[in-house]
Amino acid sequence: MTTQAPFRSLCTDCGISRTSEPKRCGRACQFIAPDYPRLEAAVHGRTRDNGQDPGRTDEAFFGPYTDMHRAALKAPRAGAQWTGITTRLAERLLEEGLVSAVLCMTADPEDRWRPQPVLVTRAQDMAACRGMRMGYAPLLELLEPAVAAGHTRIAVVGIPCQVYALRALQAEWGLEQLYVIGTPCSDNTSTENFHEFLALIDPAPETITYLEFRADYHVELRYADSRTRTIPFLQLPLSRLRPDFFPLTCRTCVDYTNVLADITVGYMGGEGRQWLIVRNARGQQMLDLLGDEVTLETPGDAGKRSGAVKGFIGNVERAAGGLPLRRMPDWLRPIMGWLMPRVGPRGLEFARTRVEMKAAETVIHLRREAPDRIKHMVPAHVWRLVEPYGLKPGPNETREG
Repeated sequence: MTTQAPFRSLCTDCGISRTSEPKRCGRACQFIAPDYPRLEAAVHGRTRDNGQDPGRTDEAFFGPYTDMHRAALKAPRAGAQWTGITTRLAERLLEEGLVSAVLCMTADPEDRWRPQPVLVTRAQDMAACRGMRMGYAPLLELLEPAVAAGHTRIAVVGIPCQVYALRALQAEWGLEQLYVIGTPCSDNTSTENFHEFLALIDPAPETITYLEFRADYHVELRYADSRTRTIPFLQLPLSRLRPDFFPLTCRTCVDYTNVLADITVGYMGGEGRQWLIVRNARGQQMLDLLGDEVTLETPGDAGKRSGAVKGFIGNVERAAGGLPLRRMPDWLRPIMGWLMPRVGPRGLEFARTRVEMKAAETVIHLRREAPDRIKHMVPAHVWRLVEPYGLKPGPNETREG
């Protein structure tokens, strides 16, 4: 096992390059030549429906699934990002003996925001893994030592780039059982960059203990002295961030909703609760372990996304071309901050909005910064998402042409 990742462009340091065979990145990385249809079929028994089945139209956005819920634990866990469903699922797997270890993230002892991979073997130790971290961490580096220690029944809690690599190499690990709990991810950055962001939104960033981008168009902050604060998205100082604040990897990620997980636990379609995407029988098995601990509801769905996505595309095109963002007048920001949670996309439509935004962002940034990669990195289903906005593949931008 290597101690330092070799340099690779478009790398989020999932951990594969730190293993005994770093060259496996060539067939495992979602930023090289992803093959979602093959892996979706291998994991879920079928590929996503891209609009042919009227009952499965949302699979074009969210990937294969069997059910979706707006959910919350009846007894929220202290220190959890929402109510604690993700860590509770992992706890239940350990409690029932379905796995002997959970591979996930905890906080670096020197920095509460920096993620640190950890192998958890006792259910009570999952409490230390609650909450959000920001930054890259080589989660999959721990798989080899875990298997060597005899852990062949494992659960993994990971973000999309980690889960893609895990699935691409799954057959090589010799695992008896593998449960995958996925969290959505978009616009990750380094922990150092994240500290810069915290300093822009608060004069005492060291006192912030919690940050969450909510589906009601606000960021929620909590502080060490128990204060809370919310900031409308439109009033965030995003225009003051450096151009490379978000690396190209995260600006060109095509898997916001973690489609290769057994169950995805996020916020986008939750409208203030957690959004669960149950993707297969293994995901349903995990959800069933919660029993009556969890409240399940049908996700809401309101508003229209087209205008928001078009506005986003315009700003991304300007930023990618080195032009300043169109800045909203300061007097209008509070008004729009009040209106957006009431008339903007909400529930599943909010989730569709973010998925289309990420798809468009991928195409725009790759065309400008890595045009030779677009043919291999952009799957067919992403082109279908951006086509309504006038973004169509050009010559040599698809594997077929």
